[in-house]
Amino acid sequence: MRREDLGDLMAFLTVAEEQSFTKAAARLGTSQSSLSLIIRRLEARLGVRLLTRTTRSLAPTPAGEQLLSTLGPALGDIDAQLSALTEFRDKPAGNFRITAGQHAIDTLIWPKLSKLLRDYPDIKVELNAETALTDIVTDRFDAGVRLGDQVQKDMIAVPVGPMARMICVAAPTCFDQLAPPSTPQELTEHRCINLRLPSYGGFYAWEFEKDGHEMRVRVDGQVAFNGVPQTVTGALDGYGIAYMHEDVVREHLACGRLVQVLADWTPPFPGYHLYYPSRRHPSPAFSMLVEALRYRPVE
Repeated sequence: MRREDLGDLMAFLTVAEEQSFTKAAARLGTSQSSLSLIIRRLEARLGVRLLTRTTRSLAPTPAGEQLLSTLGPALGDIDAQLSALTEFRDKPAGNFRITAGQHAIDTLIWPKLSKLLRDYPDIKVELNAETALTDIVTDRFDAGVRLGDQVQKDMIAVPVGPMARMICVAAPTCFDQLAPPSTPQELTEHRCINLRLPSYGGFYAWEFEKDGHEMRVRVDGQVAFNGVPQTVTGALDGYGIAYMHEDVVREHLACGRLVQVLADWTPPFPGYHLYYPSRRHPSPAFSMLVEALRYRPVE
């Protein structure tokens, strides 16, 4: 393979990841016109169209998808090997991309990373906030952060937070005329605040468990959001019962602004884990990052 081929493939991968020539050009430090020329040159050399372009969207063609399925992991291996070379430096260094949900970034990841990065300026981290489950190998992330039951079995998983719990909460005024629900089925009689998640393709079905019996309930109400902060605000304003991480509303519960319902139907479950491919050879900088994020229970 010629040297320019590798550069062209990197350009294609970046455009496919960003789904935008403008964003990809900014990431690569080049012009949009130069990047477009590179892609046309690559397509001409391969004899196939790799990208479908319209005035409003950009997406890989079937041939482009096939190339991405092998190109992402291959370049990920190259990145891993280059990162491993940093062990020969006096100070830990490396560039790392991590995908995680906004809640995990705000409450666990950034508070710990902020302390680490101040002491090690040669370690650079890109945090991507996403709700959808991401293939970290194909999308060339060094690691991901998800709840324990969402981590693939072939990954190395390191706990970065305590046990988690999703709970149902509402403003006390929501129960002035209708008694609080005693079972998940009774939620259909109440106004609830829906949450739309891209990874689910619609409104999130609330999950419950009691005595080994699992149940999912689809709720309805006057308002719905696609973000947790807005959902909390809606609950505080009395627009219905909301379903969210306990730690997000702990302060509101303590002050009585919100009350919890169905507590016996929402047991704790494995919390956030940092995960990465088991075949990865961790560099000193990556190992340091993992240890900085590792959750250590207070005894």
